Amino acid sequence: MAYSIAPGSLALSRSVLDRAADRRRDEEWLDKAWAAPDTQVALVAGDKLLVTADRAALRLLPPSEAPDGIRVFLGIDRESGAGQTADGRAVFAVLAGTEADESYAGLREMGAVLSDREAGIAVNVIGLSNWHAVHTHCANCGAHTEVIDAGHVRQCPVCGLSHFPRSDPAIIVLVTDDQDRALLGRNEAWPEGRYSTLAGFVEPGESLEAAVRREVLEETGVVVGPEIEYAGSQPWPLPSSLMLGFFAKASNFDIEVDADEIAEARWFTREDLRALVEAGTMALPGNISISRRLIEGWYGEELTGSW
Repeated sequence: MAYSIAPGSLALSRSVLDRAADRRRDEEWLDKAWAAPDTQVALVAGDKLLVTADRAALRLLPPSEAPDGIRVFLGIDRESGAGQTADGRAVFAVLAGTEADESYAGLREMGAVLSDREAGIAVNVIGLSNWHAVHTHCANCGAHTEVIDAGHVRQCPVCGLSHFPRSDPAIIVLVTDDQDRALLGRNEAWPEGRYSTLAGFVEPGESLEAAVRREVLEETGVVVGPEIEYAGSQPWPLPSSLMLGFFAKASNFDIEVDADEIAEARWFTREDLRALVEAGTMALPGNISISRRLIEGWYGEELTGSW
């Protein structure tokens, strides 16, 4: 296999901020950073962020305009040219609840147009927002947890257990056969004509390569051989996944889809794919997805048309 994802093409894998984890327990520094006039604050409601009126960028506020909510320190922009914190421009977020109006937008809408800096802010804060929403109580004793470490830990005041944000690893793979055709599938819940690469969560005690082979076999009946190549990773904080991309080569080519998730799976030549997309009878994954980049890595160039 000689496929690859174009460098810098994964829209949600970009980041500029130094997360400065060593500052999360420094209350004096955090207070000074919050009070600095050049500090910026992102607002998040559920899994949506406050954006500019043209919906082309995040709308970052000064702390004086930020509403009440869980305050999260996201990091330091050391290249901003600002010196108010003696480190650079500090960036925070406020988790302002779950109700979002038209001034907010989600990653599916905004991810492809955000700058590297803003994309890194967005995936970080949405992931934290989703985690805080479901970890209000201790999994050990049921007591209400308290937010510490500038929003990066929730601690139980009763049993003392600390709860940390987690990312769930999931593989996503483009499989090819001996004719260099690509295996794409359609989820049961999707409309006709919508296809994507195969994906699934990594199980406890399972290697990434084993997860690739298991998921492909479970979903399509296709056996993946020894050729598995890592392609890249992308956070997908909806709610908490880290997508780990692969290219793989099949050793058998008969398709037998499962009865639960996959409604249909097919081998596509490049000519098949182009003809169906141009005819409008096939929809590809969106531009912000690693699935789209895996397909284009196999295809050899960018494609038009998406969900």
